[in-house]
Amino acid sequence: MNDKILDCSDLESYMGKPIAPARMKEPLHNNDIRRWVQAMHYANLLHYDHDFAKEGRYGRLVAPQSFAVAADDGHGAGPACVGRIPDSHLIFGGDEWWFYGPKIFGGDMITNEKVPYDFSVKDTKFAGPTCFQRGDNNYYNQDGDLIAKQRSTAIRYRADLALEMGSIAGDENDPVWSDEDLADLQEKKFEFIKMMHDLGHGKRYWDDINVGDELPVRIIGPHSVASFATEWRAYLFTIWGGTHRPGLDMEALGFTKEMAGHENDPVMERENPELTDGAYFGPSRGHLFPRYARMIGMPRGYGYGASMGAWILDYMAGWAGEWGQVVHCNSAYRGPAFTGDATFLTASVVDKMVDEEGRNIVQLDCKMKNQLGVTMATAKAEVELPKK
Repeated sequence: MNDKILDCSDLESYMGKPIAPARMKEPLHNNDIRRWVQAMHYANLLHYDHDFAKEGRYGRLVAPQSFAVAADDGHGAGPACVGRIPDSHLIFGGDEWWFYGPKIFGGDMITNEKVPYDFSVKDTKFAGPTCFQRGDNNYYNQDGDLIAKQRSTAIRYRADLALEMGSIAGDENDPVWSDEDLADLQEKKFEFIKMMHDLGHGKRYWDDINVGDELPVRIIGPHSVASFATEWRAYLFTIWGGTHRPGLDMEALGFTKEMAGHENDPVMERENPELTDGAYFGPSRGHLFPRYARMIGMPRGYGYGASMGAWILDYMAGWAGEWGQVVHCNSAYRGPAFTGDATFLTASVVDKMVDEEGRNIVQLDCKMKNQLGVTMATAKAEVELPKK
């Protein structure tokens, strides 16, 4: 293989052509929603406390806006990872979301229509020639209502070049937090949770918001192999028999031998399901096993891009309250959450408007950083709020 070639010649034929949709096998249960918000560290009573939710706007538990991706069969990455790129690996580069109003409840059946969108190859400091591939996920309920569209960006690169260039080099050991630091972190974490408790079933009015207002800081972590494993298990497709499997061939997509495996393989799931869990054998094992993280250019275990997107959506939706909603959010991921690190989300109001549909909108500018101030993600979003 040429030292600096990333062969993307197979991708063009897939663009714009729908691929197998993601389909759940049974209706959602309230505990699927509870499991999700617990894994995403989103302590919003509306999504897990039966008595609180019963008194609210919907009269029952409702899923957070971030939940749609949990009903997919691959974190939303499927339509952004079609076509063969030899000896490659994949990490998430970003997600753009549009929400259309319908909510997700226990008892719903969610289908994801998946369509590859486009791709481009750019030279990066991370891995030299790198493919930025995008694909659309259109989430529908059993009544055919369009809930949301997610346009995911996958970053596909040669693992050997990422290792050679070492641009995500870092300490292979987790940072050490003192008991005092951890106690302080927990206290600061609760400030965002308390903000949601204080708002309760009340309304955050558009009229009261001003450009320059800042949201309370949201803190997640310190992350660990245990917390990342908890996140992984909240995605329905990671459960044996949880979804209709698309039958992906990871080696055919060009994944390196160590990271290919049998994830989403319906035949192997019946024969030996242990081998179909991507976190144990396959493309997701680098998240939980430092040995495999280092094989693809990461210094130690690292978090999921789809979870980062959920943290951002939950942050904004939790601030907006149950009478508000995120209508659009465009997030770019610059680097993952590593084990031992903590994540800090901040956001400010940068604009305020009434849009073409007559909705009262505030625009938020969000940043996600770790405890060292390293930027992990940025996002811009439009949030609809009620008017007095």
